[in-house]
Amino acid sequence: LSPDIVLMDIAMPGMNGLEATSIIHQKFPKTQILILTQYDDEQYVLPLLRAGAAGYILKRALGSDLIKAIHAIAQGESFLYPSVVTTVLEQLRNPEETDIEHANVLTNREEDIMLRVANGDTSRQIANDIGISAKTVEWHRRNLMNKIGVRSVAELVRYAMQHGLVK
Repeated sequence: LSPDIVLMDIAMPGMNGLEATSIIHQKFPKTQILILTQYDDEQYVLPLLRAGAAGYILKRALGSDLIKAIHAIAQGESFLYPSVVTTVLEQLRNPEETDIEHANVLTNREEDIMLRVANGDTSRQIANDIGISAKTVEWHRRNLMNKIGVRSVAELVRYAMQHGLVK
């Protein structure tokens, strides 16, 4: 299928909205993506917009707002729900604070895995050390990368170095 618009949430089984947005945007650049979610905090908005979302609306919006968003996206425009605009403006005005906040949203497990990956450990090594499966390590790594807005292990290592988490 090659839909004109994809309406999607962030939290989904199997693959989260950030990963799906990135894949759809890369494979089908003409398909417009509208995020419909309950989350309006900074850890989600900019990473999704960077990944290719054309719009972002909250589930608490009126049905008429959702229709406006779909029409705007269909016409090649962008759409941000008003409280999301405020979040984006705050992130743009305070980029350093946003980076620090990203680090603060990681779970202890995600932070541990980030440090181990940044230090060169493989998923299998990490899994053996902390008593979980390698697939679970990879799941945590994907989540933490989505939270801090990086797309590769190299970017993850650079992020950890820039924030003084590893030398």
